[in-house]
Amino acid sequence: MRENAKEKFGSSLKGFSLRSSRLCEKQKIPNPSGKYMKNTLPYLGELFALLTAITWAVGVILFKKSGETAHPLALNFFKNILSLMLILPTLYLFGETPALPVSHKDYLLLLFSGAVGIGIADTLFFKSLNLLGAGLFAVIDCLYSPAVICLSMLWLGERMTLWQIFGAAVIVSAVLTVIGKDKSVSISRRERLTGICYGITATVLMGVSIVIVKPLIERFPILWLTQIRLTGGLLILGCLLLLNPKRYSILSSLSAATGWKYMLSGSFAGTYLTLIFWQYGMKFTQASVVAALNQTSTVFIFVLAAVFLREPITARRTFSIFLGVAGSLMVIFL
Repeated sequence: MRENAKEKFGSSLKGFSLRSSRLCEKQKIPNPSGKYMKNTLPYLGELFALLTAITWAVGVILFKKSGETAHPLALNFFKNILSLMLILPTLYLFGETPALPVSHKDYLLLLFSGAVGIGIADTLFFKSLNLLGAGLFAVIDCLYSPAVICLSMLWLGERMTLWQIFGAAVIVSAVLTVIGKDKSVSISRRERLTGICYGITATVLMGVSIVIVKPLIERFPILWLTQIRLTGGLLILGCLLLLNPKRYSILSSLSAATGWKYMLSGSFAGTYLTLIFWQYGMKFTQASVVAALNQTSTVFIFVLAAVFLREPITARRTFSIFLGVAGSLMVIFL
């Protein structure tokens, strides 16, 4: 759902909706960025951007609760099936079609992007979330923006400013502060390092999955792209489950009675609603504003984890969150 910059992360996004609308109109492709009602309410875009941060934060908390009973592979498989089932009727509701006349190469690239970013990365995200907890994972999540920019430099030949480099360094320092010994958590240092490695790998793979399809993101509707990427994620997850000798026990973890309410609500809020709100935020206000408000999800996750998961609020965690958010804003704006 997030894009990178051509010269700067935020500035590239400012023209996304306009470019997408023009290209889709030229190709006669339905475009959710420019098709719906005009904004007649003040701050509507800002409201949707803030709702995006809130629903994602709620989703993370619910996914953490789901992970207490469901295996990460099974949880990701369930989440993607439910999300695809919700996306398809939404396409028809908005007057779009699930099939567009695009090349086989584009389809394969989108499927590969979904396999990497949704199938593999999201599974590692759940693993990291289970080990670290929502509060610590919120710090790792701040690595997304600099990861995408660095990958854009390698893949698309884009440039990174000195301020963006400094912001990335600040985020890395935020991650380093959570590596050390922390008496407020019950996991060992080894488990914490494992969770951090899972989280960083997931973040990088998510970045890769977005960067490789950036030209397609600018050409086609978001909902249509999402359904193809979800299909790619489901295909790789299906293969992983078939090849896993413990597939029956993995899938049976979904049958835990206490976990269903969290899995259903987490998938609905953290995937489906987040996508819809982000899309409308991008439509009704500047992308730089959307990026800043979306980043507040880090703070929401931190607070919700303390309230609902009883995760401790310590000086180290608070400082890490501050560094992570500050570094992310530097990467986005400077």
